[in-house]
Amino acid sequence: MKFNTKTIHAGRKPCQLTGAISTPIYQTSTFVFDDVGEPGEYDYSRTNNPTRKALEDTLADLEGGVAGFAFPSGMAAVTTVIHLLSAGDHVVCADDTYGGTHRLFSDIMPRFGIEFSFIRLDDEAKLRNAIKPNTKMIWVETPSNPLLNITDLDMISKVAKEQDILTVADNTFATPYFLRPIEHGIDIVLHSTTKYLNGHCDVIGGGVITSTNKLAEDVHFLLNGMGTNAAPFDSWLVLRGIKTLPLRMDKHQANAIAVAEYLKGHSKVKEVFYPGLPEHPGHELAAKQMDGFGGVVSFKLKSESDVPSFLHGLDLFHLAESLGGADSLVEHAATMSHASMAEDARRKAGITDDLIRLSIGLEDADDLIEDLSRGFDNAGNIKG
Repeated sequence: MKFNTKTIHAGRKPCQLTGAISTPIYQTSTFVFDDVGEPGEYDYSRTNNPTRKALEDTLADLEGGVAGFAFPSGMAAVTTVIHLLSAGDHVVCADDTYGGTHRLFSDIMPRFGIEFSFIRLDDEAKLRNAIKPNTKMIWVETPSNPLLNITDLDMISKVAKEQDILTVADNTFATPYFLRPIEHGIDIVLHSTTKYLNGHCDVIGGGVITSTNKLAEDVHFLLNGMGTNAAPFDSWLVLRGIKTLPLRMDKHQANAIAVAEYLKGHSKVKEVFYPGLPEHPGHELAAKQMDGFGGVVSFKLKSESDVPSFLHGLDLFHLAESLGGADSLVEHAATMSHASMAEDARRKAGITDDLIRLSIGLEDADDLIEDLSRGFDNAGNIKG
């Protein structure tokens, strides 16, 4: 079955009871047992739910994994996966990962005895040097948030498998439409389903897909035991969004390419970050590893002082966190999505105060470029 067909049919069938083509929302907390000590397929919605199961099976099918799991937020998914580890374990993590992930790893999990090293995962020798005898996990984002760095997943999985280290890839930016990390040897794939998979800015959610049955058992044990399960209605919203994923991702990408080309030629722009540009340092790897380049474009202004007035001059691009919806959004990463990172960690990762991240929506590309032009015209205007 081709990918576009999977987004419509994977993980779900018409309701056997009513023939409903849309997956029913099983808005129930509990299910009647068949007999004493004999639960049916479902007994309690924290453990499992038919609507959530449809989403989980869909995620697994799209990513090429053996099982999927749905969570109430991307961070709930991250938190559950990191609990696969134990006190004394060590994680090598990308240094430019999402701010919420970085906060969890730098400020919270060390309290429970898990150690983290944050490095740029762009070199095999650097990765090998960062691995310790107690390293149990390598955590990757590609493309990364917000700098769109590309990590070689084949290299990561090769090094990890040599030393029996678990690998996790956050695939939120690419989605399985453009990248399927399990095909490159990654053990666990993670999503903030809030973003492109849902695609409508109307739900918070997370997803995890495992490559083995053993990992599936371990993740489900944690989901059930920690209560990090997605709600039925939220699961249904993500399922609905996935049906249009290919159409939306193609449009996001087409608009992003047009915007990136416009930005790289603008006199007030210092640097553009988009792997679809030939000059991007990860372009060749992205072209080899991915089926597309995504819908996020970041750039740095030549003058940091122009950031507020540039943002104030925009109309179609709304100043807001998150990404992946139909509406185009703009954010100042240092004070928004990555504000929870320590300033020295942000600067070391390249997330400086002159950096702006764009989530390119589904509007007409010409209108988006015109809006950015208004922002640049306003840049430097103190009253803006």
